[in-house]
Amino acid sequence: MAQETPLCEFGQPAPDFRLRGVDDRWWTLQDARGPNGLLVMFICNHCPYVKAVRSRIIRDVRDLDAFGIRAIAINANDPADYPEDSFENMKRVAREYEYPFPYVFDDTQAVAKAYGAVCTPDFFGYNKDLKLQYRGRLDASRKELVPHARRELFEAMKQIAQTGQGPREQTASMGCSIKWAQRNL
Repeated sequence: MAQETPLCEFGQPAPDFRLRGVDDRWWTLQDARGPNGLLVMFICNHCPYVKAVRSRIIRDVRDLDAFGIRAIAINANDPADYPEDSFENMKRVAREYEYPFPYVFDDTQAVAKAYGAVCTPDFFGYNKDLKLQYRGRLDASRKELVPHARRELFEAMKQIAQTGQGPREQTASMGCSIKWAQRNL
């Protein structure tokens, strides 16, 4: 079921975390951040919305590195109901697509709850002080590619890197709902 993200709550601090990555390293908020900000992305392996934009996420993360913005991707889906989102499959997908960012597993779903993540993809753009400045979409594409779509996420994160402030006008992201475990409903 398609879900839209809430609007950006400017200035909200990034919740801390310690999550295991597909590289078998434990990642924290401090480990993931760049000198000018951090993009926290809730994604997964099975979602058609994520699959449709995956190559552009990779492109934008690579391009944002030049502006001192780093990124981390968190999978919070329950693999009991969605085996494609298992940790082993996360490793496979990260290798196959050569993810230029840590891909970590939120097995308790506590981090997704702390962030208020609702769907995949769900993007949270933080400035160098780790204050929220962007909660919007990648671009106008959903499950189908929109040719020559404006790079909204990239432009917003570049602005955040340069000014510390995100754009006041943002369009919500849309995707598959987070697949919550029964214990977290």
